[in-house]
Amino acid sequence: MMPNDRTASAGDVERGAGAAEARRRMHHPVAFYLVCLILVAVIPAFLFSIIVLKRTNEAQERIFESLLRTSTSAVNRAVEREISGMFSTLNFLSTSDSLQKGDYAALHRQASKALEGTDIYFILIDPTMHQILNTRVPYGTALSTASEPVSAGLALSRGERMVSDLFFGKTAQQWVFNVYQPMRLHNGQQVLLTLTKNAEALRRAVNPDILSPGWNAAVLDTEGKVIVSTDEKQKAGQPFFLRVVPSLRLGVSTMRQDGVNYQVVTEFSSLAGWRMIAWAKSSDVQAPAVSSFLWLTIGGAVFAALAAAGAVGIARVLSRDVRLLAHDARRLGRGERVASRRYAISELETVSRALAEAADARVKSENEVRFLMREVAHRSKNQLTVIQAMLNQSVAGAENAADFAETFRRRVSGLARSTDLMIANATQGVNLAELARNQLKPFTPDDTGRVRIAGPAVLLDPQASQTLGMALHELSTNATKYGALANDTGIVSLSWVTAGENLDLVWLESRATIDKQAIADSRKGFGSVVLERMLGMALDATLEFIVHDDGIEWRVTIPLARLRDEEAHQPGSFE
Repeated sequence: MMPNDRTASAGDVERGAGAAEARRRMHHPVAFYLVCLILVAVIPAFLFSIIVLKRTNEAQERIFESLLRTSTSAVNRAVEREISGMFSTLNFLSTSDSLQKGDYAALHRQASKALEGTDIYFILIDPTMHQILNTRVPYGTALSTASEPVSAGLALSRGERMVSDLFFGKTAQQWVFNVYQPMRLHNGQQVLLTLTKNAEALRRAVNPDILSPGWNAAVLDTEGKVIVSTDEKQKAGQPFFLRVVPSLRLGVSTMRQDGVNYQVVTEFSSLAGWRMIAWAKSSDVQAPAVSSFLWLTIGGAVFAALAAAGAVGIARVLSRDVRLLAHDARRLGRGERVASRRYAISELETVSRALAEAADARVKSENEVRFLMREVAHRSKNQLTVIQAMLNQSVAGAENAADFAETFRRRVSGLARSTDLMIANATQGVNLAELARNQLKPFTPDDTGRVRIAGPAVLLDPQASQTLGMALHELSTNATKYGALANDTGIVSLSWVTAGENLDLVWLESRATIDKQAIADSRKGFGSVVLERMLGMALDATLEFIVHDDGIEWRVTIPLARLRDEEAHQPGSFE
């Protein structure tokens, strides 16, 4: 062996060992593969559902954030409308003649009438931060200095209108905020027109109906104090519970306070300098997504468990059916009959039917083998008897050793041809026409028209075919020696017909040169023994021998029942 061949063989061995190891590792019960199949189907679907859910939640969050920003913007616009309305009212009051004339009593009446039915009150403050009038109380009531002098003084010094932060009003005795508009009168005196409003009055601007469930909103001043809130825990005037409000970015952000994460949406009012803030716990915001994920996980786990349980159940049914099939296969191996079973899997029923058919075929084959063995033994004995008879007759009729050998050889060849046909057609039977052609073929001259064979199809059993074959061989031998085939013009006609329950067979020779003595001697030979004794004894045949001027004729009548139970397929002729 060449080195390359040895290397290739080693590689083949290694690949074979690797394949065997892979098969060993893949050796698992049906339940394992069914569960794997279910997992292969469920897990990708579960992961795909998670991805779809995640993208859906992200899209919903974007929509949600947009809605929240819209909500805080709506709060901001509502607050700014309130403040813009207050500035408009101050502009209206600044045109009052009573204000220019210093008639504060008339101004008090005018302002009270203008603001009647509202929750807004008018205050006039001088440069010393002393209240000149306040419509919360009747004109002439003693008034103190402004409760929130810082913003008021800043507005007066800058000459700009401003909005104060939230403070506790001394006169109102509640949390309020002011709107300032400085003004210089005709006499040169500088005063501060002020509108004050209760913080509680802004609650209608912070409408909880515009917020999503779980969310709250509040308005905070520049110092982070709550002006108004939808959350009852966030009281007016208190610092907002998220202490980092000044650092809050506008828009959506995330914060952590006291170990809790919050999502916050912030809007800034450029008119008031305040912040509108909406907030919710991150857990509350994410609760629908978490709930959906949990339901998806639980549902997927439940479905996978149910599918796995179903797979195990199916595997048990398959295993039971496979065990039954294995049991039937072992019975088939022992040669027992196997009946077809009903199975849960239709394909297994096909296998079961195949096993049952195989068992029936095996029993049938074994019976045929036993029958054939008995037949072989029986026919072997018969053939030995026939051969012994041929031997004795050939010795008795031979003139010398060469004649004996040739005669005995021909008779054995004829017997062999009959045996070949018998073996080739053991199950169907031997056709009489084929048997006749087979036996007469060695004796047929070049002019094949001198040998004529005709008759319907008749099937012979092995014993009958052997006997008739020997008879036809002897008739052909005699015709070659003494009859129609001994010259160049003789004709041999073999014909048969079925008449009722018998087969009528006729061997007719014509145009032959008749030798009476030869015919008499042939009547004592082995051919006559075969015809008269074996046909008569083995097949219950009746024979009639006729001598014509130009040849001989044998008429043989054989019961069809002794030939074979199965008769001809279709009548016809053979030539």
